Amino acid sequence: MPDSVSKTDFRDAMARVCASVHVVTTNGSAGRGGFTATAMCSVTDEPPTLLVCMNSRSAQTSFFIENGRFCVNVLTREHQDLASFFAGQRTEMAARYAAADWIDFPSGNQALADAIVSFDCRLTDRHLVGSHHIFIGEVIDVRSRRDGQVLLYSDRTYAHVLAQAGSFGG
Repeated sequence: MPDSVSKTDFRDAMARVCASVHVVTTNGSAGRGGFTATAMCSVTDEPPTLLVCMNSRSAQTSFFIENGRFCVNVLTREHQDLASFFAGQRTEMAARYAAADWIDFPSGNQALADAIVSFDCRLTDRHLVGSHHIFIGEVIDVRSRRDGQVLLYSDRTYAHVLAQAGSFGG
């Protein structure tokens, strides 16, 4: 039995896992930042808490830690270009934010105006595991809408759920 799975084998296997796509933002005294993430999930509903993972080598890591808050925006299929911008295709943060409309939460975080859901979070804990920070946030506010198709990522490409249950489109 092998001692561990190789990085390549693990990444290739994880690429097969379908996940919703999010733009995670922060805004505060340390500055404004944002990145695209698929590694996000709920932790508990009492108190409402979620987690998101961010590469520790990101130049924005300090913004998230120092601001002590973040917003997770669940993207629609119309946000595919925005997801790519926040994944690093546009390096200037101002250009990333200029590509969409934003609204302010009372906390100061900015939410994507047409996101399916935006979770405004207070950073309550963080853990460095290997190459990534796990940010744990208590959800202090939520904005949601009923329409739109969630943008998904699977097999290293964007996809979306079609109107027929169980169907995927690319």
